[in-house]
Amino acid sequence: MIAARLIGTVGGVGYLRPAPGTWGSLAALPLAWVLHTLGGFPLLVIATLAAFFGGLWATRVMTAGQDDHDPSEIVIDEVAGQFIAIWAISYPSWAHGIDITALWPGWVAGFLLFRLFDITKPGPIGWADRRGDPMGVMLDDVIAGIFAAVGVVILAGIAHGVMGL
Repeated sequence: MIAARLIGTVGGVGYLRPAPGTWGSLAALPLAWVLHTLGGFPLLVIATLAAFFGGLWATRVMTAGQDDHDPSEIVIDEVAGQFIAIWAISYPSWAHGIDITALWPGWVAGFLLFRLFDITKPGPIGWADRRGDPMGVMLDDVIAGIFAAVGVVILAGIAHGVMGL
């Protein structure tokens, strides 16, 4: 149970108040930077998969026998989703040898879009959340991360293509 709590709460970040989900998303950003710096996009993908599957296990353990399928202290789902949102800048940075910190607008957009989609839960994000099981806990943030990553790519296309920045 201790390992599940450490993973599920991301070392206790999930106990921060207010808005533990936002704290979890914020905690993911320096982690993503370290992972990208150490191993580029491939390491970030591996870490995302580890966060997803580790989070699925931790959520199962932490919610076993409880009515609340998604307690607020579980924030590993936000970390996995935020990592996916950052894929939109990690891949081009890695593929083209660009310093990832130079893509700072993508960091900001990825964070804000991920939080927007995670909080409002449009379409398939809400569907996943309503599953009421550990897979739904993890899946709604994965989908929110995908939506955010697509949003970052669209915004980059507008900024660099249409606006010529």
